[in-house]
Amino acid sequence: MSRQPEKKSADKSAASLQSNDSALIRELALLLDETSLTEIEIERAGLRVRVARSISVSAAMPASYQQAFSAAAAAGAVTPAAVADLAKHPGVVPSPMVGTAYWSPEPGAKPFIEVGTKVSAGQTLLIIEAMKTMNQIPSPRAGTVTQILVEDGQPVEFGEPLVIIE
Repeated sequence: MSRQPEKKSADKSAASLQSNDSALIRELALLLDETSLTEIEIERAGLRVRVARSISVSAAMPASYQQAFSAAAAAGAVTPAAVADLAKHPGVVPSPMVGTAYWSPEPGAKPFIEVGTKVSAGQTLLIIEAMKTMNQIPSPRAGTVTQILVEDGQPVEFGEPLVIIE
């Protein structure tokens, strides 16, 4: 007999815990919206709650890629191989690091290079900002810049094609 009241009180505390849990989750979801966080996790009295929202990310394609795709589309050959061809071009200058590419030393200044610019080995092509450090990217060879494959202020990955020099 004494077990039945305990069971009722256990059921009551479980129901209370569940309503508190949903209130906590709602509160955390509101906190995510207010702070623009993508996820939050807390642990209280052995209860761990994690609330996260999914974010869809879209990337803009550099104008030079769009032009290459438009030309390839006219020829009917838009494939992932077309993008890979730019990376395999013998005159490509790949990014040596992850960061943000900039065409000029400061906003509003003249860009280091433009399409058609003749460059010498060691000349600065652009800057990649990584961890608040501005890293000058030198030309590996002399030649003429035929394509700039990244936009000013665009995030770049390691090995991503930046410029083509012929």
